[in-house]
Amino acid sequence: MKNLFIEYPKCSTCQKAKKWLEANNVEFVDRHIIEKNPTEQELEKWIKQSGKKIKSWFNTSGLKYKELKLKEKLSNMSDKEKIKLLATDGMLVKRPIFVSDNFILLGFKEAEWQEKLSKNC
Repeated sequence: MKNLFIEYPKCSTCQKAKKWLEANNVEFVDRHIIEKNPTEQELEKWIKQSGKKIKSWFNTSGLKYKELKLKEKLSNMSDKEKIKLLATDGMLVKRPIFVSDNFILLGFKEAEWQEKLSKNC
């Protein structure tokens, strides 16, 4: 599988990450998170592979997250319900997401991306 970069093009963090990938000659397939939101199956696989808690996959600073009052609601939801909810709207999902065969990067932290990608790509 080719590396997959999932982004919302208007997101400044996604723009920084994409520029960084291009500057570091990392090959990837670009995917717009609104046009093709991650599916429940993809999210289940990626969340498990990432080793991160499901809550960290929510875009907690996003308008949709706040509008739906998810800060209060998530604690009463099962993991399955949270994944199902994430799969309904790309604006709920933290981004960017970088998916490779060996690891998942969620959000853009340059040092973390540098470390993972220099070892694995």
